Amino acid sequence: MKTRTLGTLEVSAIGLGCMGMSAFYGSTDEQESVATIHRALELGITFFDTAQLYGPLTNEELVGRALAGRREQVVIATKFASRMDHATPGDMSTMGPLDGSADHVRSAIEISLRQLGTDYVDLFYQHRVDPNVPIEETVGAMAELVAQGKVRHIGLSEAAPETIRRAHVVHPITAVQTEYSMWTRDPEHGVLETCRELGIGFVPYSPLGRGFLSGRFTSPDDLDANDFRRSNPRFAGDNLEANLRLAAKVADIAHEKGITPAQLAIAWVLAQGEDIVPIPGTKRVKYLEDNAGALDVELTAEDLQRIEAELPEVAGERYDESGMASVNR
Repeated sequence: MKTRTLGTLEVSAIGLGCMGMSAFYGSTDEQESVATIHRALELGITFFDTAQLYGPLTNEELVGRALAGRREQVVIATKFASRMDHATPGDMSTMGPLDGSADHVRSAIEISLRQLGTDYVDLFYQHRVDPNVPIEETVGAMAELVAQGKVRHIGLSEAAPETIRRAHVVHPITAVQTEYSMWTRDPEHGVLETCRELGIGFVPYSPLGRGFLSGRFTSPDDLDANDFRRSNPRFAGDNLEANLRLAAKVADIAHEKGITPAQLAIAWVLAQGEDIVPIPGTKRVKYLEDNAGALDVELTAEDLQRIEAELPEVAGERYDESGMASVNR
């Protein structure tokens, strides 16, 4: 497996997003999820992404259990945001409010260490920036965790360029995680430039457009009743019809190159820079193997120019109104 570097952290060239194994994307199968993590290791994927929010807490426990006995072979990234002091695993309603205070940072790492069954986290992200707490306080407390050996690297998720700059002054930020794909180009408006200026790695989540760019969805009816994508603006109404044309173009170009749409979408993200490490998420072995094949895809300058010229513009925001209010701050 090829590797890339996020700041000073070496990881496999693609990672595995584990969220859907426990939350948000409909039905789950724990046995298949564990098999998917084990297959990822066989393929050389050693970078695994989870978060306290996923479940809540249940995804960290699953990832930790699946990686038991292989801790030194892998890089585990997890994230904190809302208070979990009284959270019941699997019950989203029991989570507390968003909290970026130093006190919460200190308690959050203890929860993640317990759920993951480890004594350190390789990469600890603030999942969403708390607008009511100065980023300097949050990152200062995260830096304490590095000094204590509980965390090896720190990161931010969905942070604005100015926030990234202020955070980096307090302690080096290893990685910034934000949605980025053929149909989500937001990071190109300041975030990527800031990361490159400061030597920070970039970790795109949802490089497949939450699965849409793979061509597997044509209607909300294709999704489980409890799949949050049913309420995503890009998966409904007129937006859906417009975005189906986008997915069809991706499929056309992929077919011409003899690869799958998913491989084209991930290869496009990989081609945006050596400092970028996408974490396509899946809960099934067959999709993991398909995604990993993107590392063998070479996109020429002409391919990239064609994609830029021919791909229709995405329709709809990537989250609903409340979700959009929590990003880029």
